[in-house]
Amino acid sequence: MPTLLVVQHTPSPAVQEMLEAVLRGTEHPEVQGVTVEVRAALSTGPADVLAADGVILGTPANIGYMSGALKHFLDQVYYPCLEVTRGLPYGVYVHGNDDTSGALRAIHKIVGGMDWKQVAPDVSVTGPPVKEGIESCEELGALLALRVAGY
Repeated sequence: MPTLLVVQHTPSPAVQEMLEAVLRGTEHPEVQGVTVEVRAALSTGPADVLAADGVILGTPANIGYMSGALKHFLDQVYYPCLEVTRGLPYGVYVHGNDDTSGALRAIHKIVGGMDWKQVAPDVSVTGPPVKEGIESCEELGALLALRVAGY
């Protein structure tokens, strides 16, 4: 069965709300036969990525950068996954109080170096995750789950 890996660091209620919306999206009625594995960034490693057919990365933007936990995850998987995960579909959601551009830029630079393929628009929310941000997270979850399922 295809697996969608959600690697997340959820230290705040806002990021938790976004994660829950992403997971609701993976339960879209059109999604069939996909296992969703949710893992904390600090306890996820190369074996998890190698077993995945797609990845969603979720993080707060801390002082303009991704969380240290997500950076640690990416550092751990970079070389072990570099050659064997080329083309891996991925998507990203980020929450910040005022700016998420630095976090997004850094994430895309690293996963771009691994040649992963972005298959959904970034979800970038600043301030409280209002209805539009929550709906975008649900769409992100659905798009990645459908992609992993082969649609």
